[in-house]
Amino acid sequence: MLVAGGLKLFSGGKGDASGSPQAAAAGGKPGKGRGGPGGPRGEVPQVSLVSPGNRTFTERLELLGVAKGRQSVTLSAATTQLVSRVLFTPGQRVAKGQVLVELKTTEQDAALAQARAREVQARRAYERWRTLGEQGYASVAAVDQYDAAWKSARADVGAAEARLGDRVIRAPFSGVVGLSDIAPGAIINPGAAIVTLDDLSAVRVDFQVPDRFLSAVKEGQALTATVDAWPGARFEGRIIRLDTRIDERTRALTARSEFASPEGKLKPGMMLRVGVSQGVRTALALPESAVAVQGEGASVFVVVEEAGRMSVQQKPVVAGLRQDGWVEILEGVTPADRVVADGLNRIQSGQTVRPAGAPPTAGGQGGGAAPRRAG
Repeated sequence: MLVAGGLKLFSGGKGDASGSPQAAAAGGKPGKGRGGPGGPRGEVPQVSLVSPGNRTFTERLELLGVAKGRQSVTLSAATTQLVSRVLFTPGQRVAKGQVLVELKTTEQDAALAQARAREVQARRAYERWRTLGEQGYASVAAVDQYDAAWKSARADVGAAEARLGDRVIRAPFSGVVGLSDIAPGAIINPGAAIVTLDDLSAVRVDFQVPDRFLSAVKEGQALTATVDAWPGARFEGRIIRLDTRIDERTRALTARSEFASPEGKLKPGMMLRVGVSQGVRTALALPESAVAVQGEGASVFVVVEEAGRMSVQQKPVVAGLRQDGWVEILEGVTPADRVVADGLNRIQSGQTVRPAGAPPTAGGQGGGAAPRRAG
């Protein structure tokens, strides 16, 4: 019994000393565990550099306007009548004077025939009395009476033809018809919309110019416009007319412009941002990717070198216009500065960096000599 107990105690002590696999995993050499202080440090980040350079900026005044066709109209009838024929299809391009809709004309046809018959009768009576007057058998007053009756009959024929013409709806100008639900047999009431017609050879845009900017606009001036439906596309146009009065309520003047609509991209009713040029200037510029924006402020990362170590220093700048992927820099940097061009979210002020293409080195934020302050 004593021998067996001694062997059991000896075996237990040996197991604790050698350790189970779990114990071996828990007990390793110091500094080799996950996240231990002896782990390798991260590589110095690689950055692309750019120097501020001069670039031309166009100062623009952006105003909103709504597109319309060069000519636009909603066609309707002048009388209540049944639709007899529909001679167009939605989206069709039609010519000026082309018949689009015919209304029932049974009553008007009969009235015109009756008026023409009366006109023939009145003309013949007048001719007989005129002959008698020339021969001295009729008074001048009688001849004048029959002449007036004939002229009245001719006027009745013109009125009947006009009423008949009201039963035919024609295109007042060349353009494209819109969608319509009109079909033969439908009843048309005066003023009810039949179909829209738009001249889309060019798009007309009216926009309001505040009176303090009147010196920046004139008739014939070139314009550019953008729309949300076609990102990146610019449409060219010009001011064709300026209103003669300023609106007393808005203190703005209405300017009318025309824009080309290639491939019919601009549609009536579309909202446009019209850019009015106010002048051109040259200034220092950086790519948008090189400028960090925090609220209303902006900053860049400038590279500084000291004792063979390259680091970045964040500097505030005063930004101006933003155009075509570039930012105008009014204050904060000079053409001699080297600025981090992109990837600003991967670095922070005081961090050691290396330019793109340089061999990798070990290091990290705050390593080495302290960076000198830029500027």
